[in-house]
Amino acid sequence: MIKPIGQRVLVERVEAESKTAGGLFLPDSAKEKPQEAIVRALGTGGRDKDGKEIPFNVAVNDKVLITKYGGTEVTVNGITYTILNESDILAIID
Repeated sequence: MIKPIGQRVLVERVEAESKTAGGLFLPDSAKEKPQEAIVRALGTGGRDKDGKEIPFNVAVNDKVLITKYGGTEVTVNGITYTILNESDILAIID
């Protein structure tokens, strides 16, 4: 597994639906990059200017909404993950 460093988070994107509301199937080339993801690992953390540890706002297994084109994609054991800064996470999905 990959262990991010600093205020970075490792996420696995949730695949977008391949069928429209009208029942049409979309080819892979027509799909947009999914913005929903599952947090798989947290980085080592960061510190503020006074040296106090900055806590993460997300936890492993949280379902989150991320920026569409943010982060760096890496593939490990056939699974594609995205490493991004915690600030690229827009919301936690309940």
